[in-house]
Amino acid sequence: QVKKETQKLREFEEGLVSQYKFYLENLEQTIKDWKQRKLKKSNVISLKAYKGLAEVAVKCLCELLVALPHFNFHNNIIVLIVPLMNDPSKRISELCVEAVKKLFKQDKLGYASLGVVKVISGLVRGRNYDVRPEVLKVFLHLRIKEVELQKDSEDIAPKKKFMTYKEKRKNLSRMQRKWRKAEEKLERELLEAEASESKEKKLKLHTETLNIVFVTYFRILKKAQKSPLLPAVLEGLAKFAHLINVEFFDDLLIVLHSLIASGDLSYRESLHCVLSAFHILSGTGDVLNIDPMKFYTHLYKTLFSLHAGGTNEDIGIVLQCLDVMFAKRRKQVSQQRALAFLKRLSILALHVLPNSSLGILATNRVFMQTFPRMDLLLDNESQGSGVYLPELDEPEHCNAQNTALWELHLLQRHYHPTVKKFASHLIAGAPTEGSGALPLDLSQRSATELFETYCMKGMTFNPPVASVAPRRKDTFLQRDSFVDEELKKQLQQHISEMVTHKPLDFAKHLKESSLA
Repeated sequence: QVKKETQKLREFEEGLVSQYKFYLENLEQTIKDWKQRKLKKSNVISLKAYKGLAEVAVKCLCELLVALPHFNFHNNIIVLIVPLMNDPSKRISELCVEAVKKLFKQDKLGYASLGVVKVISGLVRGRNYDVRPEVLKVFLHLRIKEVELQKDSEDIAPKKKFMTYKEKRKNLSRMQRKWRKAEEKLERELLEAEASESKEKKLKLHTETLNIVFVTYFRILKKAQKSPLLPAVLEGLAKFAHLINVEFFDDLLIVLHSLIASGDLSYRESLHCVLSAFHILSGTGDVLNIDPMKFYTHLYKTLFSLHAGGTNEDIGIVLQCLDVMFAKRRKQVSQQRALAFLKRLSILALHVLPNSSLGILATNRVFMQTFPRMDLLLDNESQGSGVYLPELDEPEHCNAQNTALWELHLLQRHYHPTVKKFASHLIAGAPTEGSGALPLDLSQRSATELFETYCMKGMTFNPPVASVAPRRKDTFLQRDSFVDEELKKQLQQHISEMVTHKPLDFAKHLKESSLA
């Protein structure tokens, strides 16, 4: 009887897999038919009808890709979906890109992610780097972080509930308790071994995945520097730079600097280069004896490219750069450099939107609390020798110690109430407590969080503007308006005389002259 049930179950599973395979082949054929009809331009069935069927087939494949990463033929689905990310049809391309993003976000182990990354790398190389930037941007959604690795290993390790001492004493004999204790010890050792094995396996998968991603990035940096894919590559390097092997650091920093020096990059692309360089130097690269002064100089020189008339999104990248350049490298930054950036950022805060001003002022607050003697710029008297040179592009030699943060007094009159609070707080020396301290809801937020919280993308003001009640018109009361009766009588007499007065005839002289 057991054999019959086993045979029945096996036949059911084989039938299910067979029909599932047949279903996938039908979906694939539907997409191929649409591609062929596009080339042949047949009029038997309209191309629009074929396209509708193809979109449904792609949607089905995308849902299967996300929902069944552990089931049969998943690699076949990946091979079908990844090339469609580069499809000319915007609808089909978006469906596939979103499906791959979802797969990356929910993939804890890394098997499915590795399969997709391999196919994407082959696609980019096979098309000679002529693919849509969205194809590479999906790499930004890979779940490869040290924190997530620790958390996921805890999730993967099964949690066995062992009996308490009281339960054992109540339910088991002495000999049974002895055997149970030995069994539990063995089970704990097995669980620990499984957890460490799964963690090692996942680390190995993630390492292999990242190696393929970096190989793809480096090929584009080497062979296709003027490709539309470059922004996606720089953004990816900025995110994963701290995970790059130390052996590549020198070469990568040279490439990043040469890209900036070439002048071919847009402002945002150059910011991603700076961010990538400092992610490298702030991670395992901090052991290297490399002076990144040229990257500090580039950012200092180009800060005034930001203004309220341009895109506001670049400010977010600048705030990330400043965080990793100063807050995380405070021991390697000189006082002159910190003073120069503090002054230039204060000037910049006058030229940008309120949420950008808040992000910049929050960064200035970090400067004043992190670096010594920043309060030099709050005094009117100049310190040391020389004159402040605001147009000089070298932060180390602009004599920033000889100026003052007069911009904060202008920001105290800003129309945004939160900007006013921050400016007053900085004028007081950025104290952590007392009357000049910020409220907790502002002091505990980072510069990037403030920038995003007070963003005006939705055309709304934060905090909301208080509604003004309509002003009531003044009314003149006729009854009991005057306390002085004598004055009241005189006014009534004057009004009555005005009523009985004859109206003026302005045409009187004209009439007399015409009669004469």
